[in-house]
Amino acid sequence: MVAYKEHIGDITKLDNKDIAGYYQDIAKVSRALYEIFIPDKINYGVYGDTAKHIHTHLVPKYKDKFEWGGVFAMNPDNVYLTDTEYAEIIEQIRAVLRK
Repeated sequence: MVAYKEHIGDITKLDNKDIAGYYQDIAKVSRALYEIFIPDKINYGVYGDTAKHIHTHLVPKYKDKFEWGGVFAMNPDNVYLTDTEYAEIIEQIRAVLRK
C-alpha cells in the first residue's frame, strides 16, 4: 500500500503537483514490485469510504492463479506470512527503492 504523506481524505483536496508526486510514488513502488515478484499484472485499489487518508493498494497478480481476472479481496483478518517473512519482503522492497 502507498499512502499519501498527510492525512487528507480525498485526492480532490490536493493540488496538481502533489497529485503528480503521489502517482510518481505509486509508479516507483509498482516498478519495485514488478522487479521483486515478477507478476503478470499489478492491480491498483483506491477506496475511501471510511478512510481518513488517501492510499492505494498495489497487488501483484499472476495469470491462472488466485483471484486472476477479478477484483482482489481485502482480507485484513487473514495472515498469510509470518512477521519475519513480511519483514524480509519489506526489506527487499526498500532495497529496490533505494537504487
